Amino acid sequence: MTAETFWLLGRAAGVAALVSLALSLLSGMALRSGILGRLAHNRAISELHTFTTVLWLPLGIVHVGALLFDPYAQVRPIDLIVPFLVAYARLAVGLGTVSLLLLALVLVSTYWRRSLSQDLWLGIHQLSYVAFVAAFAHSVQSGTDLAFPLLDLLVWATGLALAAGWLKRISSQRYRFAEAR
Repeated sequence: MTAETFWLLGRAAGVAALVSLALSLLSGMALRSGILGRLAHNRAISELHTFTTVLWLPLGIVHVGALLFDPYAQVRPIDLIVPFLVAYARLAVGLGTVSLLLLALVLVSTYWRRSLSQDLWLGIHQLSYVAFVAAFAHSVQSGTDLAFPLLDLLVWATGLALAAGWLKRISSQRYRFAEAR
């Protein structure tokens, strides 16, 4: 495979992983907060959450794996564990590493869910939002990929949809809190 193949594979898998993560978070928000009304209790939303949660992992692995072989990016295995060491686009790549580490923590906590208290598990699980923000910033800052209008639109629409869902969730929680008083 050529260097360009790794570059293209890395970028395509990265965008797909970001969209999959956003769908996972949106469907998770819908299940937890009821922002979709009666659809929130629909089995399809639950299945979408499960599927996209599992889908981002192999896409993220392909993204990271391709970057390890991309001579331009010069990402080393240590850069997958320690953020902000890479020479190229230090902040952007470092944010990707932060996102990867947070998502790994969330994934591990999901497997240990029965061993953790509900509050601890939810606290760790909510790091998914921080991980998405880091992944979003990583994608926006990491090179020329967003020079393509369709890709730019997809990434920003994904981020805006998640922000709107999060704002809706926060406002509904405040409303419930105010009613309880």
